[in-house]
Amino acid sequence: MELYLSAAVVGIAGTSLVLSPRTSSVDTFYLGRSPAGTPPSLLTLTLSQVTTWIFARSLLNAAILGYFFGLPGTLAYAAYYLSFLTGGWIVEGIRFRHGFQSVQAFLAARFGLAGVTCYNMLIAVRLVSEVFANLLVVGLLFGADGSMAYVVAVVAVAVVAFIYSMRGGLHASLRTDVLQMVLFLVALVVLVAVATGSGVLAPSAFTLGPLQDAGPGWVLLAVALLQVWSYPLHDPVMMDRGFVADRRTTRLSFYHAAWLSIVCVIAFGSLGVVAGHQRLGDENLVTTLTRLLGDPSMLLFNIALIISAMSTLDSAFASAAKLSVVDMRLLPPGVASGRLAMAVFLIAGIVLVFLGSRDLFSAVAVSGTAALYLAPVTVFSIWLRLDIPVWSYLASFAIALAGAALYFAEESGYLAILQPLTGLEHKYSKLLLITACILVSGALAFVAGAVQRAERRAAFR
Repeated sequence: MELYLSAAVVGIAGTSLVLSPRTSSVDTFYLGRSPAGTPPSLLTLTLSQVTTWIFARSLLNAAILGYFFGLPGTLAYAAYYLSFLTGGWIVEGIRFRHGFQSVQAFLAARFGLAGVTCYNMLIAVRLVSEVFANLLVVGLLFGADGSMAYVVAVVAVAVVAFIYSMRGGLHASLRTDVLQMVLFLVALVVLVAVATGSGVLAPSAFTLGPLQDAGPGWVLLAVALLQVWSYPLHDPVMMDRGFVADRRTTRLSFYHAAWLSIVCVIAFGSLGVVAGHQRLGDENLVTTLTRLLGDPSMLLFNIALIISAMSTLDSAFASAAKLSVVDMRLLPPGVASGRLAMAVFLIAGIVLVFLGSRDLFSAVAVSGTAALYLAPVTVFSIWLRLDIPVWSYLASFAIALAGAALYFAEESGYLAILQPLTGLEHKYSKLLLITACILVSGALAFVAGAVQRAERRAAFR
C-alpha cells in the first residue's frame, strides 16, 4: 500500500507544481490575486475554505470520535465547522462594518500593541501546530513513528508542499486547493459508495451500540457549540480568505463552506461510527476498517488524508508568510521575505514532529481553548461595537491561557485538581467546565470594562 500512497503523493505534488506558477507580485503572493489582478471566484474561494479546514488530523479525529463515541462523537466534531458561519459574521463585522482590512488592524485600533501581540502569538502557535499535526498524520500513514518510511514521508511531503507554496504564495494555494478538493471529494464519494454497497454503511449502524459510550460525544458537542464563537478568529487560514474577494463572494463562500464541510466530515466520520459497532476485542480504527472494507478502500481512506494534509500545509505556509511580513512586519516587505518565513515554519513543524512527544501534541491541541479569550472580542467589540479598555482584553487573554494550561496539565496527568473538586472524570467534561468558566469570566471582564468606560464618559459630560 505504501507504494500506491507514494505514487499518489507524487501525482498530487506534480500537478500542484504545474498549477503554481512562480510570481514576484505582492498582490498575488499575499492577497491571492491572479497575475491579471483579479480576486478568486466564489467556487475557488469556497473549495479553498473547505479543503484547508478539513485537514488530515480533523478527518482522523472525526473517524476516531465516531469509533469510540458513536454518531454523537462525529456530530461533535462536525459542529466545529459551524465556525464558517461565525467566521463569516466576524469578517463581515471587521471588514465591511468597521472598515479594517485585517484582524490585526482592528485589534491594533481597539487594543493597541498589547492586543495585536497577544493575537499574533496565538495564531503563530496555531500555524506551527497545523504544519506539525498534518505531517504527523502523513508520517504515520507510511510507517511506525521513527521508522525510515515515516521520516522520508514527513520530509518529502513537507518539502513538496513548501516548494509549490513558495512559488506562488496564496494564489498558488487557492489554485491547488481546488484540485485537491475535487480529488478529495472523488475519493470520499467512492469510499462511501463502496462502504454502502458492501452493506457496511447502513442506517442500522448509526444507533448507539453496546461498545460505545455516547456521553462524552454529547459533552464534546456542547464544547464545540461554545467554542465556535471564538475558534474562527484564531485561525489565520480562514481569516485570510475573508479579505481577498468582494463582499458578496466572501459572504457566500463562508456559507457554502459551512454546509459542504459538515457533510464531508460527517460522511468521513460515519466510517468510524460503523467500524466502532463492529470492532473485535482491542482492534483500533484502521484495523477494523481494513477488515470491513479491504485494502483498496483503505488506500482511498489514506489518500484522502494525504490530500487534505497537503492542502492544509500550503495554506498554512501562505498564512505564515502573510503573518510574518504583512501583519507582524518582522521581515522587509516583498515576496522573498514571505518565502523565508515559509521556510522557518517548515523547519519548526518538522522539528516538532521529530520530537515525538505526546505532551507536545496535547499542548498544540488546546489552542482552541486558549482562543476562547477572543469570544468577548467577537461579541462586545466586533458585533456590539462597545468601547472596551485594554485591561479587559488582557484579563480575558490571561484567563483563557490559564484555562488552556489547566486542561493540558489535567489531560497529560501532571495535575488532578478538577476531579476531586467537581467529581468530573472524563476529559471532555473537564473541558466543558473550563470552557464555560473562561467564557463567563471573559465576558464579565468585558462588561466591567464597558461599564467603566461608560462611567468615565458620563463623568466628563
